This record gives sequence, structure tokens and C-alpha cells, in this order.
Amino acid sequence: MTVGRKVLIAVPVFAVALALAGWGACRHHAADPAQVTARVNARVASALDELNATPDQRARISALKDKLLADGLALSAARKDVRSALLALWDQPNPSAADVHALLDARIEDLRKFAHEAADAGLELHATLTPEQRAQVSAKIHRHADGR
Repeated sequence: MTVGRKVLIAVPVFAVALALAGWGACRHHAADPAQVTARVNARVASALDELNATPDQRARISALKDKLLADGLALSAARKDVRSALLALWDQPNPSAADVHALLDARIEDLRKFAHEAADAGLELHATLTPEQRAQVSAKIHRHADGR
């Protein structure tokens, strides 16, 4: 076997091994949905307090938060099903590339939909806040983005 052929075989094998190792290592990052909900609720309430949000703003922003949180938790929960389906395909003697790609494409589409939903919620949040409140949020975002 030539060196080129060995490299051609070794690279994909190494990539799959690395991907499986990373996939297994990520398992401990799953958080309890109740803890996530409590943390998000506390942060949003604190942010609304800092912004001196009106009752109407609080209601609109809480509705956005509740919808995003529910959809995000559902998306997170579906991760286990996707992982199980991929593992079932892996365990087959000859897994179908089309089946693997279809599973991944569906997951990517779910993530894309959620990203668009989050972007739309961000735009609605922007419209809900006053210019002064938006300036406060912007300053906080910039500090966070700059690592301060």
C-alpha cells in the first residue's frame, strides 16, 4: 500500500474518531431544564429591573422569553433523539449516507428555524425598548463582547 493511500484512509478514520470523542465529551454539558428556566427567568427579571421596564414592556418581553425558552428547551431535548438515531445508523453494517445526511439536514433546519425565531425576538425586543433602554442594553452587550 502506498503512502498516499495510507494517508487517504487514515485522515477520514482520524476525523471520525475525533468527532466521536468530541461527541461523547459533550454529554456532560446538558443542563437540567428547571435550572435553565430558573436562571433565564432570574436574568431577564434582573435586566428588566435595571432598565426600569414598564409593566407593558415586562409583559411583552416575558412572552418573548417564554416562547424562546420553551422552543430552546425542546430543541435541546431533541438532541438526544438525534444522537440515538445517529448511533443506530452507526451500528448498522452499511449505514446509508442519505439517511445520515437527512438526519443532519433536519437538525440543521431545526437550528436555523430557532436562530430565525431568536433574531425576530431580538428585533421585537428592540422595538419594545425605548431609545434610552436600547442604549443601556447596547452598552452592556458591547462590554460583554469586548470581554470587560
